[in-house]
Amino acid sequence: MNIPLRRPSLLHRLSNQRLILIGCSAFLGLLFLAALAAPWLAPHDPFLVNLAVKLQEPSWTYPLGTDHLGRCTLSRLLYGARVSLGFAVLIFASSLLIGLLIGTLAGYIGGWVDQLLMRFCDGVMAFPSLILVLGLVGIFGPGLKQVIIALMLVQWVYYARMFRGLVMTLKEKNFIAAARVNGSSHWKIFRTHLLPNILPPLLVIGTLEMGWAIMDISAMSFLGLGVQSPAAEWGAMIHEGKSYIRTNPELMIYPGVMIMLVIASFNLLGESLSERFGVTKPPK
Repeated sequence: MNIPLRRPSLLHRLSNQRLILIGCSAFLGLLFLAALAAPWLAPHDPFLVNLAVKLQEPSWTYPLGTDHLGRCTLSRLLYGARVSLGFAVLIFASSLLIGLLIGTLAGYIGGWVDQLLMRFCDGVMAFPSLILVLGLVGIFGPGLKQVIIALMLVQWVYYARMFRGLVMTLKEKNFIAAARVNGSSHWKIFRTHLLPNILPPLLVIGTLEMGWAIMDISAMSFLGLGVQSPAAEWGAMIHEGKSYIRTNPELMIYPGVMIMLVIASFNLLGESLSERFGVTKPPK
């Protein structure tokens, strides 16, 4: 006898979304606070080399043990969060702002301005983003500053395409035509009518793309092109720990788990917000 499966009720789905929103927001909020308070929370100097205590197991003195140079792993994870989260926010916010301005300009004005800007974006998007970033870092040279600039130069085109499509859809609405008839300026139309309708997709895109920004920074550091030793960063910690994967795999596991948890939290938060606002993120 086949028993029909009951679909979850709307109330049940909404409660699940609320739990995901609260849980992911709480975890990310605590992580951001821990990163800001790293100088006070870290039990040791994350850059202090002490070969006498290298590769120690977890203890009261070193809660997560030490690395191959005797540096406190927990302290380096806390300071690494400052780099991974802080610069991910910088890259995302800068790229999003550039993309928002250019995409809105192209979508609202249209004509040759739209054609010129979008053909440039199409040219950039014709290549895999990772290849472009690696090429730019090869030109600029390795280092965190160079990686940040390269990621910003590549990522903004995706946001420009997204916001251009949103603005082109919105500007055909009747309330935009009514605002023009009433003599509203372009800036007032953008501030009063376009921006409020862009904010929900902006929030969804922001939470989803933050995970990608963290992964990009960690990937560049793992390849030796981003954060350079002795600075603490999760991708760089995995790079340093790969030589000890057989004897001390925890040197790679700890930062790897942190990257996984943060990216999963941002993605779950973004998907939950997407369902809540009824927004579908445009594909890259």
